[in-house]
Amino acid sequence: MSPRATSNEAAPTAEEAIASIIPLRQPKKAKTDATRARAYRQRKRQKAKAVASPNHESLSSESLIPEGFSSADSTLVEPPAPAPTVTLSDVTRDEGAPSRSISTILLRAAAITLAAVGIAMNGWFARSLGSSDAAGWLFLATGMAADLVALVAPSCSARLWQARHRATSLAVWAVWAMTFVFAVTAGVGFASTNITDVTLARASRVTPAVTAAQAALSDAMSARDRECKGGVGKFCREREAAVAERRHVVDIATQSVAQIADPQTEAAIKLVAWLSRGLLKPESDDFAMLRLVLLALLPQLGGILLMVGRRA
Repeated sequence: MSPRATSNEAAPTAEEAIASIIPLRQPKKAKTDATRARAYRQRKRQKAKAVASPNHESLSSESLIPEGFSSADSTLVEPPAPAPTVTLSDVTRDEGAPSRSISTILLRAAAITLAAVGIAMNGWFARSLGSSDAAGWLFLATGMAADLVALVAPSCSARLWQARHRATSLAVWAVWAMTFVFAVTAGVGFASTNITDVTLARASRVTPAVTAAQAALSDAMSARDRECKGGVGKFCREREAAVAERRHVVDIATQSVAQIADPQTEAAIKLVAWLSRGLLKPESDDFAMLRLVLLALLPQLGGILLMVGRRA
């Protein structure tokens, strides 16, 4: 046999090569729905185990693929992610955010306004206590500095307390208490001075009733002087009684003007008596003291309001 014949017998034919390749390209057997579901559940369990044990080494991406799963299987698709849930508290929080911001802004504005009023009041009253211009300006600086300390001390103390500097925070509160008392006393002086001046000015007004009573008193005194010029007699004593009566009328007219010099106090007394059906009958001094305390105390609460507005 020749070498050429031997090589031809050893080389495979084209038909044999194609026949040997065709079985390798046979399509895979189609999976059933139950097989796919089982493979998906197995993969989900493996993922859950990996999440439940973070201290262990996470599974590789190859170990999470179940056996028999093929990327060419397009029927197995990841389920869509669940829609985010929105609770009622989240909606309420989102809706209340603008109102909280507005209330915080208004509260801080009120705190700054009250503080400015308190600084002006106490500075004016402190300056009025000086016997000279230099002393007045020194008192003014002291009053304004005390009000500024009373304004910023609560917020600073709250921050120090939150930072666990308890001793420093308590020291700041002690300083605030001293400046607060000083500011309140200055506010009492300012309010009492101005209220008294206004009340006296109103009480000294001359009304038509007072004018008529004073004219009648002048006539009675002139008649008494003419009658009693020659001596004290029956008609002289009558003129003396008339003068006393006219003077009493003048006093009543003046007192009526003084009573309406502070209409707020009189109206408050009547209101409380009407609401309590006569059980409570406060005096005018009670309401005068209550008004004085409020006028002196409210302008000094700016620091507390500023602290609350910062925390809100």
